[in-house]
Amino acid sequence: MSTVTIHPEGWTPAKGYANGIVAEGRMLFVGGQIGWTSRQVFESHDFIGQMKQALVNIAEVVRAAGGDVTDIVRLTWYVTDKSEYVARQREVGAAYREVMGYHFPAMTMVVVSALVEDEAKVEIEATAVLPNG
Repeated sequence: MSTVTIHPEGWTPAKGYANGIVAEGRMLFVGGQIGWTSRQVFESHDFIGQMKQALVNIAEVVRAAGGDVTDIVRLTWYVTDKSEYVARQREVGAAYREVMGYHFPAMTMVVVSALVEDEAKVEIEATAVLPNG
């Protein structure tokens, strides 16, 4: 699958995300993943731990469909505490890179009052475009 990152001329560079991506292939829509394990157990009650686990869950779903994290073209994040997210940007970046490397799809961040699972601090959904075949 080939992707092309879209960055309009004259725009300030995007940091940690893409403004747009053009992709061709099979679409995979990954439902919102929270910071629990495959056994639906929260091993971390910390924002960074849950964020990393949610990304690991997404990566596992994408790999199960025959893709890899570089096939992810969009992430939508739902966080319950904007101030914690902002205050921990260095840790967010480090945890993100552990799972996603330096692959930055189009992203949206939404602050919500709560998630369905009371312990969840973040939920992330993804769209991937997998190679045809």
